[in-house]
Amino acid sequence: MALRHAVLAALLDGEFSGYQLAKAFDVGVANFWHALPQQLYAELTRLEREGMVTGRQVVQETRPNKRLFRVTDAGLAELERFAAAVSKPAFIRDDLLVKVQAADRIDTGPVIGQLEERAAAADAKVKLFGELLRRMRGDTDEEEFLSRGTRIGPYLTCLRGLAFEEGHRDWCLRIAGVLRARRSAARTPR
Repeated sequence: MALRHAVLAALLDGEFSGYQLAKAFDVGVANFWHALPQQLYAELTRLEREGMVTGRQVVQETRPNKRLFRVTDAGLAELERFAAAVSKPAFIRDDLLVKVQAADRIDTGPVIGQLEERAAAADAKVKLFGELLRRMRGDTDEEEFLSRGTRIGPYLTCLRGLAFEEGHRDWCLRIAGVLRARRSAARTPR
């Protein structure tokens, strides 16, 4: 997947400025695609040049003018082509896992601390995703929203983000506990 597809998908909810798009990426899209704001602005420029999005200038009195972007029919057709293509499997590439892999031969104290930090960060994201999901579905219960909600895609990707962060948090806490117990046992004379 290219950044262009993530940008096009994010713009399906309406017109966004580059700033609003960056905020949307921070909150929802970041759970499956990370991009820096400058990458988003550059991609919007390319997509507009290629006719995948259209932008319009909004004159503002007290602030600088801004441009709002929306997906064109050509952009929607590109998303259709992308959706029809076979997806490549995801893979994990995480330096913390390299450290855990080496746990038998290194001091695991710093690794335990990093695992606990990661678990805390994941827990914060779990709370964020939970709130985001509640906001998206409003007063509707989840099963009702899943069967009848009007814009289901962002909800489904947030569910994936929630499951990922819960699993990541739980794994980090478990492994920190295992390493801590092994470290304690190694210090205890037999």
